[in-house]
Amino acid sequence: MGKKATKAVDNMYYLARCEAAEGVALENGDASPLPEKVRAALSSREKAAELLGIDRTRLARIELDTISPYPEEVKTMAEVYNTPELCNAYCARECPIGRDSVPEVTIDGFDRLALKVLGSLKDIDSLRASLIAISEDGVIDESEQPAFHKILDSLEKISTNAKALQLWAIKNIQMK
Repeated sequence: MGKKATKAVDNMYYLARCEAAEGVALENGDASPLPEKVRAALSSREKAAELLGIDRTRLARIELDTISPYPEEVKTMAEVYNTPELCNAYCARECPIGRDSVPEVTIDGFDRLALKVLGSLKDIDSLRASLIAISEDGVIDESEQPAFHKILDSLEKISTNAKALQLWAIKNIQMK
């Protein structure tokens, strides 16, 4: 890739384009899923903008954090760059609705993600038993609220870990 844009160095869209252009190999050992022609085009902001179907100056402004991309642009970048985590990051950081409801996930290596998922599921039987006990009378009284909040926190952790594993799979396993 050519010269790095120092003003855009922390921008997730710029970083995703750079990584895609470099053709980082997939974690499962496969070569980059992007054809060499696409990777080469992504090394240039002008050619990348053509692939994305947006104006070069608009892409520059997105990468320099002077404007926010539209959701459709983020979706296209995620597809073209093979970085599904861009959609999650956009929803968690930039979307006014998502900021309050979508947790940002981090895609670690498969082994680390698998351990996180398994760790978050280890107490599932006790969570199930607690939920049954709390819901028996159809009311969550004041004494049951701490246990109920613990259940909700555990479910959030399971959900976040499952989403990270799902994004890893989308990025690293080419479904046939």
